[in-house]
Amino acid sequence: MVSTNSNKPTYEEYIEKPLERFDQKNEAFKRARWDDALVPAGKKFYGIHEPQTRPGFTRLDYALHEASWYLERGFARGTLGPNYGLFSWQSVDPKLTSSLPEGRIEVQDPLLMARQVKKVAKLCGADLVGICAVDPRWFYSHIFNLRTREHTPFEPPTECTSAIVMAHAMDYEMTKSSPTLVASSTTGFGYSMMAYGAGLMGHFLRGLGYKAIPCGNDTALSIPLAVDAGLGELGRNGLLITEKYGPRVRLSKVFTDLPLAHDKPVNLGVQAFCETCKKCASTCSAQAILDGDRITDRRSISNNPGMAKWPVDAEKCFSFWSQNGSSCMTCIRACPFNKVPGKIHDMTRWTIKKTTAFNKFFVWVDDLFDYGKKESAAKFWEE
Repeated sequence: MVSTNSNKPTYEEYIEKPLERFDQKNEAFKRARWDDALVPAGKKFYGIHEPQTRPGFTRLDYALHEASWYLERGFARGTLGPNYGLFSWQSVDPKLTSSLPEGRIEVQDPLLMARQVKKVAKLCGADLVGICAVDPRWFYSHIFNLRTREHTPFEPPTECTSAIVMAHAMDYEMTKSSPTLVASSTTGFGYSMMAYGAGLMGHFLRGLGYKAIPCGNDTALSIPLAVDAGLGELGRNGLLITEKYGPRVRLSKVFTDLPLAHDKPVNLGVQAFCETCKKCASTCSAQAILDGDRITDRRSISNNPGMAKWPVDAEKCFSFWSQNGSSCMTCIRACPFNKVPGKIHDMTRWTIKKTTAFNKFFVWVDDLFDYGKKESAAKFWEE
């Protein structure tokens, strides 16, 4: 593992050949619109679902789920494509900033400006925020609109040199019921907060006179940007693992030309821990997560080859979502890093960051206390 004081992202040492920019068309959710291997599952997943009597899939649960996605689906639509509503690359109404004069502020101290931007990010709903230099490799090579099926080449905005990456934490208790609509609802609230946070941040940056491209999952890969920005590391489950929330976060980002100081990547001991743990792989209902060593080849076209990692089998994962009638976050629920802050949990995280000597013991303790065990969705409504 790299040193905790290294400026080198924790994925760089595993890159074995040049990485190509990923085509968004090959993302599993997009393939459900055009790829015969996933279209049947996509029709079922995106279709009408009848409420049931079993906990987690009642009319009450469906209503909560629809409410959680309301801001994203109605006013941002980052899951469909870029540059709409709260994710617009220009102000949705120029009159909203008509009280500000032309021009831009002069930034004399990028470090001070970065601290001020982070303060605003927290006010915009971010639980974590980091800033990194823009790496062109993380932009999609092509954009695919889920609704229109338009597939267009994408040229990265070269004037934007910084990315403000924000992590939005999901509810710990709701996560415990995965894979149900209650757990899926905390995902929806996360996506709505992504739209809220990135949209407000974009408008703030434009008020300073600078460009802003707010994004959800569109435009570029979020996890590598978050790693570059020092928010966490890539885990076995294919998700960002943060120090405070583990994988229980959703990510938004805003690209800008505002001069900003950049954060350094961090080594939290996550990847070394993932080599020992494997709980996400053993609990995955779809058996979509590798329980072996890293590989550089892709398991499907939904993976980007070239880096030694644990690529998730997107077909298995999405097919389970379709059969289940709800998104799944069991790999998040089961992750030992998915804990609320506390003295014991914080000390465990600190120890994992410093040494690998106790990793097997920590996994054993996690199992002993039944962390990651599924709870009934009915409990959410009873408390």
